[in-house]
Amino acid sequence: MSGHSKWSTIKRKKAATDAKKGQAFTRLVREISIAAREGGGNPDTNFSLRLAIEKARAESMPAANIERAIKRGTGEDKEGAALEQITYEGFAPHGVAVIIDCVTDNRNRTVSDIRHLLTRHGGGLGESGSVAWQFTRVAFFAFKAGSRSEDEIFEIAANAGADDVWYENGQAEITAPVEAYKRIGDALKNAGITMDDAGLRMQANQEIELSPEESVQVMNVIEGLEELDDVQNVSYNLKISDAALEKIAAA
Repeated sequence: MSGHSKWSTIKRKKAATDAKKGQAFTRLVREISIAAREGGGNPDTNFSLRLAIEKARAESMPAANIERAIKRGTGEDKEGAALEQITYEGFAPHGVAVIIDCVTDNRNRTVSDIRHLLTRHGGGLGESGSVAWQFTRVAFFAFKAGSRSEDEIFEIAANAGADDVWYENGQAEITAPVEAYKRIGDALKNAGITMDDAGLRMQANQEIELSPEESVQVMNVIEGLEELDDVQNVSYNLKISDAALEKIAAA
């Protein structure tokens, strides 16, 4: 749990440093559109849409872009190819299982990009269901705790139905059953907490541990997948040691 959370924190810092606004906007527009398509265009009643809009605003996305993305999702704006959600399963180097969630307007391009990256580094795509049995879908929330203590965060999370809370150096992450997603999100909002990231993801039931050098090889591939425009999230069953994190952070 902590390894995944620390890696998420490193990713956010690197993204801020690299200022990859164009790529971030592309993903956020797709996330907003999908959320609007599935739950309607009103963020007051569509929790997923509300979170997607908050993330877009945190990245300084213009309001006009957000509005267009909502209308594309609800069907009011017919411009652009239809988006679809696809999940791929496979293996990174050293047998690490990966689940790759995508939103795309061209599935042939998406699967080609993913297959090429995985095979080039000694991994590969698998059949549907080949690794999903090793994971459980959970809700997650990542945010800066600010002046709130670990006990305060834990109390808010526990009262709303969370399973686990990770807290370190002012960064917090909560995981919970999928059915508690909206309840916890509302509780955090009512507490005045702004999320850095939130959503549903696949969490490994058991993690495998590799050497620091092997872990870095795997995480380089994970990072490469995450940088593909069509990829929204990558889940994996690698346990990232502190030694591996130090090597990744220094890279």
